[in-house]
Amino acid sequence: MSGYVVIGAGQAGASMVAKLRALDDSTPITLIGAEPVPPYQRPPLSKKYLLGEMALERLFLRPEQFYADQRIDLVTGRTVTAIDRAARKVTLSDGAELGYDALALTTGSVPIMLPAAIGGDLGNVFPVRDLAHVDAMAPAFTEGAHVLIVGGGYIGLEAAAVAASRGLQVTLVEQADRILARVAAPATSDYFRALHSDHGVTILEGTGLTRLIGEDGQVTQAELSDGRLVDIDFALVGIGIRPATSLAEASGLTIDNGIAVDAQGRTSDPAIFAAGDCASFPYQGGRIRLESVPNAIEQAEAAAEVMVGGSAEYVAKPWFWSDQYDVKLQIAGLNTGYDQTVTRPGSRPGVQSVWYFAGDQLLAVDAMNAPRDYMVGKRMIEGGMHPAVSDVADPEVDLMAVLKAG
Repeated sequence: MSGYVVIGAGQAGASMVAKLRALDDSTPITLIGAEPVPPYQRPPLSKKYLLGEMALERLFLRPEQFYADQRIDLVTGRTVTAIDRAARKVTLSDGAELGYDALALTTGSVPIMLPAAIGGDLGNVFPVRDLAHVDAMAPAFTEGAHVLIVGGGYIGLEAAAVAASRGLQVTLVEQADRILARVAAPATSDYFRALHSDHGVTILEGTGLTRLIGEDGQVTQAELSDGRLVDIDFALVGIGIRPATSLAEASGLTIDNGIAVDAQGRTSDPAIFAAGDCASFPYQGGRIRLESVPNAIEQAEAAAEVMVGGSAEYVAKPWFWSDQYDVKLQIAGLNTGYDQTVTRPGSRPGVQSVWYFAGDQLLAVDAMNAPRDYMVGKRMIEGGMHPAVSDVADPEVDLMAVLKAG
């Protein structure tokens, strides 16, 4: 038996092989990763790891010995260059070939880069995505240095928080009319704009990057769309990610905002599965792709059950988080299609939540240092409960009591 082969050693890949081994004690399992290290956590990369508060080994999802103990063949520092679906084998970058009975693509996502034509290839211009990126940018994080952050989504804002906390001068540019415009309501944008301003970050909304200017191959200035020139020491690019689908596309698999899978994680080839950032799946009559750690874990584990002969379908329960300074943002649900929001104040400054409704249907909650609101909102969303807008808006109403009464 050729066994299970999993391509992509991120959170989804690591979760999948662990689940496969828990369900199947004998079939060979191979996990192939392009990076030269075992699977690791990404969220702490640009925070605790960059700040020097977390050692490399603590980033690892499991000790390296785990894979040997579980008889999982961990192949690092190599990529898969081709999939032969007819012969059910893959070719690695070193020329080796590996057969499979069931194959899974957990290839994740790749950062969107600035074009070379506007200086994206200059030195000291960094994406914020993997271990190599963070290791490369770490020496630039010196007190007093001026960093330009391109992009006002969560990636950019988290990077701004780390830089400001390290005593750097931070300028963040966002081409849209407000930060978080694609993912959050104005109330949430207002909260984080004020938070970053209080920490000395200069946020320029409605302002694009025209080009980066360099000397001797290193970035020295940024020309912005309003014509101003800003002297900088380095730049961080957080303008989004895209699903890593090139291998799947070359193999002829169906692509639809990622590698299209059914509710059981199967691609258009029944012997190939996909999970995590790279996969789009059925959700509430449509199709979505979720970029989150919880989805990577849960979708990968659900697909693993099917790979060993199960029949369960993956039911997503979207939730996300972001850490900025001393604020923990927790998000439950998806706000797509909302037509009104309600801001619920907390018991002290800095604590609040934003609730998204479509008509009288509760869609999502953004909770800033408000774990109780997050927990209640998440349970309501997952249980199909829809509290009255007036109850949510009134801080005197006990939403936990509303939840229990529902």
